[in-house]
Amino acid sequence: MEERVGEAEPEQQQEEEQVVNPWTVLAKGGGKIDYDKLIDQFGCQRIDQQLVDRIHCLTGRPPHVFLRRGVFFAHRDLNEILDAYERGDKFYLYTGRGPSSEALHLGHLIPFMFTKYLQDVFKVPLVVQLTDDEKCMWKNLTVEESQRLARENAKDIIACGFDISKTFIFSDFDFVGGAFYKNMVKVGKCVTYNKVVGIFGFTGEDHIGKVSFPPVQAVPSFPSSFPHLFSGQDNLRCLIPCAIDQDPYFRMTRDVAPRIGYHKPALIESSFFPALQGETGKMSASDPNSAIYVTDAAKEIKNKINRYAFSGGQDSVEKHRELGANLEVDIPFKYLSFFLDDDDKLEEIRKEYGSGRMLTGEVKQLLVQVLTEMVERHRRARAAVTDEMVDAFMAVRPLPNMFS
Repeated sequence: MEERVGEAEPEQQQEEEQVVNPWTVLAKGGGKIDYDKLIDQFGCQRIDQQLVDRIHCLTGRPPHVFLRRGVFFAHRDLNEILDAYERGDKFYLYTGRGPSSEALHLGHLIPFMFTKYLQDVFKVPLVVQLTDDEKCMWKNLTVEESQRLARENAKDIIACGFDISKTFIFSDFDFVGGAFYKNMVKVGKCVTYNKVVGIFGFTGEDHIGKVSFPPVQAVPSFPSSFPHLFSGQDNLRCLIPCAIDQDPYFRMTRDVAPRIGYHKPALIESSFFPALQGETGKMSASDPNSAIYVTDAAKEIKNKINRYAFSGGQDSVEKHRELGANLEVDIPFKYLSFFLDDDDKLEEIRKEYGSGRMLTGEVKQLLVQVLTEMVERHRRARAAVTDEMVDAFMAVRPLPNMFS
């Protein structure tokens, strides 16, 4: 499938009535994101069962629940990464976080939970970019506040269980320079102003910091940006797990990479985790009741799910028994499809709830249990992360066992 690079102008996006980029997610008429249209618009490919089965075969490990259920649904050149792995060639992972808030919600955790799985099953190194510079520019935060939030978010990332012997976490404010900056300049020289406007929709009202940022997110895709990790391994491939709203950055990167001597980075991309109020795009950080946060206590989780989780059940028990729940819009069932690992149990709920034999209250009760246990595990893990551990993960050092 042909990749689209810099073709969608802002006016064209408005005509399509669906805008997805790193800062804006707008569905047509306030409805659901049309992921099939997005795949066609971006020029990526859908992950099919054959690809999931291939990952299972190559790793000897069960596919992650996010793969089995299509949460990670699209890719670019994933087969090439798997071909290289099958030949015995190495690759590395790159993902990131824009630190704009003190606490992460469950949607923020999804790429990190999946990246940990990839690190474990492929036994490969990982670089995690904290784009504190980006959030300083887009969210109007001070440099100091952006840096503080980066370290706080790093604790949540570490709490996901990454292997310190294979993981390097870095803040842009602290790390950009040297070989990293040289690659930024190479990328910047290859991307015209017109192209960056076409990809990202920048306008004359955007400050030049925004226009100059994309190379910063591009160059962790290139191994030479990390000479302390990959010295002399400029041919190393990179796989990027991310939400599909980050795709514009890497369409640009993939267009530039061969021109400056690197492999195109491969991507594996997820759909958006829906807000409690309904599946209309991404959750809003400005509305604390739209999401479950990793800092929420058990009582808050229960209250949010019972009060705000949009139900596809019917208005009365009698009608529900007759017609069953609409699982296409039911948020408690969708959340269970993300976080209930037991496939047989989920299928049982699908049949019982969809037929009306199971009530909304029962599904919400099960979801409360699943999320409370998950959030509590994360809270305990995060509480054990010290400032010294953050320093260790962010230290510029070799990773001698990163491919073992």
